Amino acid sequence: MGENEISRIVIGLAIEVHNALGPGLLESAYKECLFYKINKSGLFVEKEKIMPLFFEEVKLDCGYRIDLLVEKKLVLELKSVEALNDVHLAQTLTYMKLGKYKLGLLMNFNVNRLKDGLKRVVNGL
Repeated sequence: MGENEISRIVIGLAIEVHNALGPGLLESAYKECLFYKINKSGLFVEKEKIMPLFFEEVKLDCGYRIDLLVEKKLVLELKSVEALNDVHLAQTLTYMKLGKYKLGLLMNFNVNRLKDGLKRVVNGL
């Protein structure tokens, strides 16, 4: 299954979570619920996936963690903030570059409609 198909499924599941919970909760609540829904759908999902940084052939654990990684292909960076900004996009791109992932979704659940808080992020590798 390709990244685009995975992302369509995940967006649908995220909308279900958002419709059930609405805006205003902590990021961790949305992360746990979306993790549950993705896992229940049969897709492989990892939570708080550690992303090491390699510098001059040395592996450094700098505390980078992907919120959710689906099928070892799709990076999900979840937020519950007033508005997404460039720092959130940079964070998502950093995870994608470190792991050599092609596609990511930056999701802000603190909106009335999830589609208004959704940003598709492509890494040109």
